Amino acid sequence: MRQLMQNYPFATLITLDGEEFCADHIPFELRKEPGPYGTLVGHVARANPVWQKADGAKALVVFHGPDGYISPSWYALKQETGKVVPTWNFAVVQAYGNIRVIHEAQFIKAHIEKLTDRQESVFAKPWSVGDAPQEFTDMLAKHIVGIEIVISKLVGKWKLSQNRSAADKAGAIKGLREQGNHELANLMDLNFQSPAV
Repeated sequence: MRQLMQNYPFATLITLDGEEFCADHIPFELRKEPGPYGTLVGHVARANPVWQKADGAKALVVFHGPDGYISPSWYALKQETGKVVPTWNFAVVQAYGNIRVIHEAQFIKAHIEKLTDRQESVFAKPWSVGDAPQEFTDMLAKHIVGIEIVISKLVGKWKLSQNRSAADKAGAIKGLREQGNHELANLMDLNFQSPAV
């Protein structure tokens, strides 16, 4: 679950404002500490109302992994009996906890630097926050608010054809690769090779 959260950091933050649900979509940084499940750190624009009523509130953060349509024509069982139907495979993680709103400039700066460094690490010449003038980044940091969620519960939901035969799974993986959905195919292949994942 932690690996999926790190690989797909852009998540949906769901909070309750009175009787209305609010959904915000932001990238999160997963830290190992504190708590048994770690801590999520993110930020929102100061103009975003989510932080104004969220301090201490319960939150649900949904991380969306790869997903895709599974055609019944990919299953070996189609040729044998025809008793197959389409489905949708996916992997998601739901993280629960309470929001702590943080205004401290040092916290926000450290978070932005870590988040940027992680995303930039795939480039040959990574950009860093220090590449921009400090007065510019300091000014921008005043327009964002930090969010921290100590995770109290994690729930993983994987539907990766684990209920299908080995031949059907192999057919679905092959079909996904032919369609260009390599991320889902790779995750299914990993699950296929190591059912405990």
